[in-house]
Amino acid sequence: MNEWIVVITITLLACISPGPDFALVSRNGLLLSRRAGVLTAMGIGLGVLVHVGYTLLGLGLVLQQSPWLFNALKLAGAAYLVYLGIKMLRSRPDVQQPDAASPALSDLAALRSGFLTNALNPKTSIFIVSLFMGVVRPDTGLPVQMAYGVFIAGAHVLWFGLVALCFSAGRVREKLLAARQWIDRAFGGLLVGFGVLLTLSQRSG
Repeated sequence: MNEWIVVITITLLACISPGPDFALVSRNGLLLSRRAGVLTAMGIGLGVLVHVGYTLLGLGLVLQQSPWLFNALKLAGAAYLVYLGIKMLRSRPDVQQPDAASPALSDLAALRSGFLTNALNPKTSIFIVSLFMGVVRPDTGLPVQMAYGVFIAGAHVLWFGLVALCFSAGRVREKLLAARQWIDRAFGGLLVGFGVLLTLSQRSG
């Protein structure tokens, strides 16, 4: 039971900490639609399952002990964040419909954006690997470890789903859509900034 408490506590703290996942979900929920935001959150949960999967297979230890592999993941994640950020920075409002939201995003594209943002996020990799290596006991059964993984993914979906719902709420969204181009640029700048920080950061440990 104590192990569950630690896993739950660390997971909740990791979910609410600001990062590219939060920026992407809030942007998609606000400027696109509630559906796009929620699907982005679901994609993030799928990305978490990728990290859980390779950690349970033992590849997390390989990643932890292979600086070149970790740096390759970090650069791939940074490149994707910069790519998304630049797309937002280059977005243009519809001059014929000045009060309209940004162009619609397909369900698959929304799901994919959340998935890739999380799956390529080295900070999530560090979180998952460290949690299973440092908190979960070696004698903890595989079914319990899998339950931890499902909980961690579910917690991410729930938290970021709530974020999407909040940012897509009617009155809030209507007021903020008037400044949608500047909001898009702000979120785009955040994602580019996260990507640059990932590129410049040194591998901890």
